Amino acid sequence: MELITPDFGYFFWMVLAFGIVFFFVAKFAFPIIGKTLKNREKKIAESLEQAERIHEEMQTIQAKNEELLKKAKEEREEMLNEARISRDKIIEEARVKAKEETNRLVDAAKETIENERKAAMIEIKNEIANISIKVAEKILEKELSKDEAQMEYIDKVIKETEKQ
Repeated sequence: MELITPDFGYFFWMVLAFGIVFFFVAKFAFPIIGKTLKNREKKIAESLEQAERIHEEMQTIQAKNEELLKKAKEEREEMLNEARISRDKIIEEARVKAKEETNRLVDAAKETIENERKAAMIEIKNEIANISIKVAEKILEKELSKDEAQMEYIDKVIKETEKQ
């Protein structure tokens, strides 16, 4: 029971020892602890401010990145549209050139065919004329074997030529 109700002397020495320890702690340890706590609090506040600044910078950077991405997408779309327009233009030019070339080839083929037809007609006429001359020669040789018949025929041809 002595621990529950200590003597006055024991109590006095305990209070005195506590006071001395408290004095030294209050004189030397508390200012250091307080300064350390203030420094820690200051560092924490600075870290929070720096984190806030970094967060704001990150948001700014993210906004810039989104803007750049948007511009890049717009430029890509513009380039694709220009490419489509160029492609369509090239295709149309090729189509027009092909049509012109086709028309030129068709016209050249028609001209060649017409020239060939004319040449064939001339050749046919010449052949018919040669055949007619040969037939006429044969007929005349047979019919005009006599001199009198030849003279009559020559006179007839001369008269017909004079009428024309």
